[in-house]
Amino acid sequence: MMDLVHSSGSGLRRVPVQQRSAERFARILDAAAAILDEGGYEELSTREVAARAGVPIGSVYRFFSNKRAMADALARRNLDTYLAGVTDRLDALGVDRGDALGADRGDAGGWRRLIDVVVDQYVAMRRTVPGFALVSFAGPAPGPAVNDLANHLVADRLRALLIAPLGAAGVAVTDDRRLRTAFVVGVEAADALLKMAFRADPQGEAALIAETKVLLRAYLAGVLEP
Repeated sequence: MMDLVHSSGSGLRRVPVQQRSAERFARILDAAAAILDEGGYEELSTREVAARAGVPIGSVYRFFSNKRAMADALARRNLDTYLAGVTDRLDALGVDRGDALGADRGDAGGWRRLIDVVVDQYVAMRRTVPGFALVSFAGPAPGPAVNDLANHLVADRLRALLIAPLGAAGVAVTDDRRLRTAFVVGVEAADALLKMAFRADPQGEAALIAETKVLLRAYLAGVLEP
């Protein structure tokens, strides 16, 4: 099976399908992340990525039209990794049973534990994932429009992921416009506060991380506990 041609306008030329291509694609993104960590976006180049990944430069251009396309692909991978990590943390809590969230006791406030999961996974990735500080869920291009689009995407995918766990926590969830708006506001607020936390401390200032959780719980209580 050949790689699929990609034409969404994202700068990604092909989506890898074969295992060998997927492994090469991953090596290219790993190299891009390492370079971003070490020297920032200005140091990122297709030639340097090819050398670091140990692949011909033609292989880089097979997938990516330019370095911005690599950064965008890295952001998409980061979001997929983040959501997978949230899912793993939810599984560890046993949310499919509901007991770890207090639903067996009729405790609708058990949804607050989900806030810890969502924030803690972000913090863990910010501390450990190469390039995440510069390219989290959006490419490094300046301008509010880029972050707005990324945060709306994060909010949409988090909402889809958390609908069932919210129900397990005893919340009567209606996936309506108000809930969608609440997730966008929550993501925007958390994004701003967590950036502040990591400006204050490279590992994230604990007090600001804790305050992020307090703010999200207080705000979402008005939506999830009307």
